[in-house]
Amino acid sequence: MNNSLKDSDPELFGLIQQEKSRQQYGIELIASENFTSHSVLECLGSILTNKYAEGLPGKRYYGGNEVIDKIEKLCIDRALKAYHLDPNVWGCNVQPYSGSVANLAVYLGLLKPHDRIMGLDLPSGGHLTHGFMTAKKRISSTSVFYESIPYKVDSTGWIDYAGMEVLAEAVRPRLIICGASAYSRDFEYDKFSKIAKKHDAFLMADIAHISGFVATKEMKSPFEYCDIVTTTTHKSLRGPRAGIIFFRRELEQQINDAVFPGLQGGPHENQIAAVATQLLEVQTPEFKEYIKQVRLNAQTLSSALEGLNFTIVTGGTENHLMLVDLRNKGISGGKAEKLLEYVDISVNKNTIPGDISALNPSGIRIGTPAITTRGLKEKDMFYLADILNRVIHIGTSIQTEKTPKTIKEFTEYFPSYTELITIKNEIQAWMVKMVFYE
Repeated sequence: MNNSLKDSDPELFGLIQQEKSRQQYGIELIASENFTSHSVLECLGSILTNKYAEGLPGKRYYGGNEVIDKIEKLCIDRALKAYHLDPNVWGCNVQPYSGSVANLAVYLGLLKPHDRIMGLDLPSGGHLTHGFMTAKKRISSTSVFYESIPYKVDSTGWIDYAGMEVLAEAVRPRLIICGASAYSRDFEYDKFSKIAKKHDAFLMADIAHISGFVATKEMKSPFEYCDIVTTTTHKSLRGPRAGIIFFRRELEQQINDAVFPGLQGGPHENQIAAVATQLLEVQTPEFKEYIKQVRLNAQTLSSALEGLNFTIVTGGTENHLMLVDLRNKGISGGKAEKLLEYVDISVNKNTIPGDISALNPSGIRIGTPAITTRGLKEKDMFYLADILNRVIHIGTSIQTEKTPKTIKEFTEYFPSYTELITIKNEIQAWMVKMVFYE
């Protein structure tokens, strides 16, 4: 029982060490990923994982929760303070296992089956939980249980507020969601609010990606306009993987009941403690400087890529991410993702305006939270842009010279392009010098 993982399960220990090496020697550009702190990891691996705590602080269904109640209350207090909220007006639930569960709890608490929801369409940069469906299939549970009528971005990648207003007039939604997982601009919450009020709809903001920016007041706050705000706690917030629901006090009972017993069982108190310690860090001047650097890195990288003839959707970024349209490079987003992964650069394929299929998109999404945590600055972004350009250029060559039809066929040509190994070694030599866990 008390043996170390290394001794009790060397196979699994070895796999974890492999993943540690992958993270240390590679370049992490997935916009939703980050490197959390030792404090967070310590909480996640603590004895708090042993405790069942169904219910809310002071109203548990199990005994022995005196200390657990203090931890969860501390997390709630820090969450409200981190986002500059009046506890008489706003409350929050810190029990959601993830951002997706947080969103589903909101729908369960506020809506009836088949009520109409308007969220940003997935191909326009929205999230699955905002209600994605195709002509043939309802993809997410949101679109299964509710009627999803998405609004979209225009041809340049900006949210089409005028089109959204016309759509809302036609469908009269019960809930409007402002938020995205692949949108590089800020949100006009006042415009959302005007439309929601006109149709007596709830307004919810999902700030999962920009949570760190909102907490540090580096982007607009949705709290002035919204009834509900949900967020994850990793991504730009740099905490553990979990979710939070902020609610106006008049909605407290519906939201809390939807989380438990509506959707979840016992909350993961080790996770809640990890959120609490990260929210303490979020309130420091150092974290605000970190968020500023995340944006500076993203804007510098975006400009550097444009200078290398890459097309950036919306022409730039106001947050931590950018969408790169690869159509002028003659390579799909899926092939670019695999090629970059081969040299230890992690990105994800992503739709860009005009794409029809989310499974075969024309672009990639790039984010800077993780590389900023590792200490990269603006000057490093020019070097990174050059690396990305060299790799994509090789991908264009493979596509032109070999004309592979599938991603599998595309990857089979990688070993014959020896420059890819040269670039991979170059990346590893560069990243080993950057900040990482001891």
